Amino acid sequence: MARPARDGGGGIADGRADALADDLAVDLAVIGAGAAGLAGAATAAELGLTVALLDSSPRLGGQFYRHPDPALGPPRHGWPAFDDLLRRVRDATGLRHLAGHQVWTVTRDTEDRRLGARRQWSVHALAGTDGDPAAERPVRVRARAVLLATGTYERQLPFPGWTVPGVVGAGGAQAMLKSHLVLPGKRVVVAGSGPLLLAVATSLAAAGARVPALVEATGYERYARHPRTLAANPDKLTESAGHAAALLRHRIRPYPRSAVTQVHGTDRVEAVTVSRLDRDWRPRPGTQRRIACDALAVGFGLVPQIELATQLGCATRRTPDGTHALLLDARQQTSVPGLWAAGETGGVGGVRLARTEGELAAHAIAARLRGRPALAAGPRVRTLLARRTHMRAFAETMTAAHAPGPGWTHWLDDATDVCRCEEVTAGRVREAVADLGARDARTVKLLTRAGMGWCQGRLCGAAVACLSAQQDVAPSSPERRPFAVPVPLAALAELPQEAEEGGELGEERQREQ
Repeated sequence: MARPARDGGGGIADGRADALADDLAVDLAVIGAGAAGLAGAATAAELGLTVALLDSSPRLGGQFYRHPDPALGPPRHGWPAFDDLLRRVRDATGLRHLAGHQVWTVTRDTEDRRLGARRQWSVHALAGTDGDPAAERPVRVRARAVLLATGTYERQLPFPGWTVPGVVGAGGAQAMLKSHLVLPGKRVVVAGSGPLLLAVATSLAAAGARVPALVEATGYERYARHPRTLAANPDKLTESAGHAAALLRHRIRPYPRSAVTQVHGTDRVEAVTVSRLDRDWRPRPGTQRRIACDALAVGFGLVPQIELATQLGCATRRTPDGTHALLLDARQQTSVPGLWAAGETGGVGGVRLARTEGELAAHAIAARLRGRPALAAGPRVRTLLARRTHMRAFAETMTAAHAPGPGWTHWLDDATDVCRCEEVTAGRVREAVADLGARDARTVKLLTRAGMGWCQGRLCGAAVACLSAQQDVAPSSPERRPFAVPVPLAALAELPQEAEEGGELGEERQREQ
């Protein structure tokens, strides 16, 4: 493959014209241009592979390396590492960045003589996904291997009033601030669970918002139960100390082992009720406190985005906080040969772990495709393996520390909306189990339509599963859909004939018939 073209500012051209003109054939397709994808793509190209890096965003970096508004000044935390990744990607021969490409499915091809191997992958994407359906066009990238670096999305747990205007996701509030200098309100309560809340609260305060409360459902003393893991990750202790200093500097009051259990207001958030929680996250009677605010930024951790992998049959594991992550071997390969994953797809662990796993996966892929096992060994790989072990141990500790307790459903009255898209209340979910005989989460979904709206359960799926589990319904398994995202019928009509008759799409069609 030719060296990627460069734009006038020294960056990689997005490659849309080439991709739209014809199918693209490469050694490796990397899906996701965040920390893991960038590290994997750059390393693979440096090891001699041709690489296509696909991402729905017009710019490299993903969610963590979201490009800030210039008025915020130069970013500091973690940005030197990103600059290094950008330099490596831009200098790599044989790497093509396909910006604005939303991947909706991956299929297995039986043979591709152009690539000289019998089992190949076809990555199907919509190019030009800028909100204009008329500008979208289907694109296919053929590859000998695929690296999934698709990141996460935010987990939300409902509570009375969470649909009132002014309630936003914690990650969404941070993204609004970083990219557009927009605050969700002047007086913002930050609530939920997980380390992201610390960064969100301090960022909002630094930008001029008043943050009267940081409401964390768990207690940070849970980390103290794992002293060896903490000692092996001193950078996490340093980062935590920095957040603690920022809370003091901005006079942000923490409320540990507490949760927002009700939002007050009709046209806009006016106040929230904060309740103390017991060890199972049940509200303690008589502990309610009302805090005035005009916005609430809330989130309960992150969920690995693994739809592309589960549609191909990749094995998963249950994480300590009840989500599903991909089951990976020592070299980041999934249970499906030829398909690797890195970063949050294998379990939420942070940007440093994502970079490490992306690089490690690239070494393994290059060793396999080039027939050189030595590329998956050596001092550098041993260093990566040791680093991953330490950071993955901390990630599991962090996930367990912030796992939602089973008692959170006691926040909900029957009138609380659980599925916002289909306006399904908690009462209807409980009725499906108690009165209509649902015995698994899928049946609950079919009886109530919860999770059948535009978000396809990404926003309400965890809540519906937890509510169902409270009624002794079997725990849900990861959804397996033929398409990872909504796709126009026109894109399906333009699929090549072999993609329709073979691979996962063909198998799905045969099962339906």
